[in-house]
Amino acid sequence: MDDLWIALGLVMLLEGALYALFPNQMIEMMRKLPEVPPAALRVMGIASVALGWFVIHLVRS
Repeated sequence: MDDLWIALGLVMLLEGALYALFPNQMIEMMRKLPEVPPAALRVMGIASVALGWFVIHLVRS
């Protein structure tokens, strides 16, 4: 259970850092997001899940 809290904390840290360091770029990215086709978002999401699983697998092995 500790690993879950650490993972959530890391996600919050990285997300917060992006908004703190690049607020204007994040706003612009959010404005452009509706222009991205849903299929592309789905592929990026699946790729992110697969990459995350792979990293976890490497670290835990």
